[in-house]
Amino acid sequence: MKDARLRVRSLVTALILLLITSFTVRAQEDGGDGFLYDLHNFRISNYMALDAYYRFSSSGDTETLNEIVAAINEANDSMNSVADSTAGVLSSDQVESLNVEFDKFKDLMRSNINDVRNTGYPDLRLVSDMANQALMMSQVATEMYAVAQESSETEINNRIEAARSAAVTMAQMMAKYSARTHSSVSQTFQGSSDDMALDEQAREFDLLIAEVSEGNAEGQLKKTLNDLTSKWEFIRGSYINYNDNNVAFVIDRYSKGILKGLATTIDLLREDA
Repeated sequence: MKDARLRVRSLVTALILLLITSFTVRAQEDGGDGFLYDLHNFRISNYMALDAYYRFSSSGDTETLNEIVAAINEANDSMNSVADSTAGVLSSDQVESLNVEFDKFKDLMRSNINDVRNTGYPDLRLVSDMANQALMMSQVATEMYAVAQESSETEINNRIEAARSAAVTMAQMMAKYSARTHSSVSQTFQGSSDDMALDEQAREFDLLIAEVSEGNAEGQLKKTLNDLTSKWEFIRGSYINYNDNNVAFVIDRYSKGILKGLATTIDLLREDA
């Protein structure tokens, strides 16, 4: 009888340890993926803010200014989530380095907004500084994303990663196109000379969307992929032939539609992962 009780107690102990281990592993996976999710959203939000600024620089309207504020707030929330993360995949110094660069970007954004509001036009040098800062900050975040991905021990889903890369590429393209549309000296808005040209990015986007579309797609996922692919086919030529005269607000609207579609795609793929 005593041996039977001991066996039952040992079995219960083993089950509890198994449950604790499973919970810990799942928490680490969720934390790692959540950390990556926040870093990804941080990159997207900053380019959304940049896109809105270029439009604001030529219009000065309050609605577009509110778009800048909303995008910066989104980036702030993502940055705070990254800083507060318990995933332990990056050191505090690594996270702080990104936060420092983000503060520089926000300061430049504030100065550029004030220039437009006070004088009615942008200071091209400061706008160029802001574009370069956005690009550099995105590169730092991308490097941190790669490090976090490796150290989080989260299983890599190639379709999710392709969708996130496609979203960052689209956000960059949208901001660059907005810069070309709303400035008479657009080269000062393009960021570093080492950055990829719009037509090259468009062809890269083709490859990324093809990778996202590989594999099974049913129901809402299939509908979302079909919708964003149709939107891309409609505006692809404008990004390839970016020097042609095109309807800028249509390209901006469809680009944002593609970004929303990619966000939905990522969420659906995460649910199935």
